[in-house]
Amino acid sequence: MISEQDRDPRHHTQNMQARLQETMDHLREDIEKVDEPQLKAMFETAAEVLGGLKKAFGDYEKKNEAAWQ
Repeated sequence: MISEQDRDPRHHTQNMQARLQETMDHLREDIEKVDEPQLKAMFETAAEVLGGLKKAFGDYEKKNEAAWQ
């Protein structure tokens, strides 16, 4: 049986946003741990891309973009 919480889209969007934020934080922490400039740039780029995805989940949740209305 699927619970009411599992049926609520906000439960899922908020969960994904939290996971994406955790990954972004981890990537940015690791930038300080490596010396290779290309890897630092890749980690920062990945964090920025995930930030865009996190924003898309938030936009869906708030229905503040035309595509989500």
